[in-house]
Amino acid sequence: MMSKPLPQDRYPSTTRTGSPRKWMVWALTALVIVVGGGIAYYAYGKFAVKEIETETISFDIANDSTVKIRFTVTRDDSSREAMCIVRARSKDGSETGRREVYVPSSEHQTLEFNTEVKTSQPPGMADVYGCSFDVPEYLTKS
Repeated sequence: MMSKPLPQDRYPSTTRTGSPRKWMVWALTALVIVVGGGIAYYAYGKFAVKEIETETISFDIANDSTVKIRFTVTRDDSSREAMCIVRARSKDGSETGRREVYVPSSEHQTLEFNTEVKTSQPPGMADVYGCSFDVPEYLTKS
């Protein structure tokens, strides 16, 4: 018994070009790369060693328009001047006062500061908003 060859037009071949499965593999690969890159970017920003770190030690509400804050500034390069912004917030969380604090160059990596922030409403707390090595001219000591 002899078998007849099957017509090619009637039965599609098993190797199709541009199949949806290949497209899905490429799309999932691209998605994994993008999501992985986003996670890496977030983790680097969150957990990388920072050039300037601060820690609020304490704050004291002096009166209805003043809060005192005590904090430390630690720099990798203590020979560079820096500037920190401290802020006061009311009990509802809104910012009610802000002050810039000059951080001079020093032999010590960690310096401690005490300052007062005047507020427009009764303060509820104070914290360090952030620090930078970009010191405005009006803050530098002559």
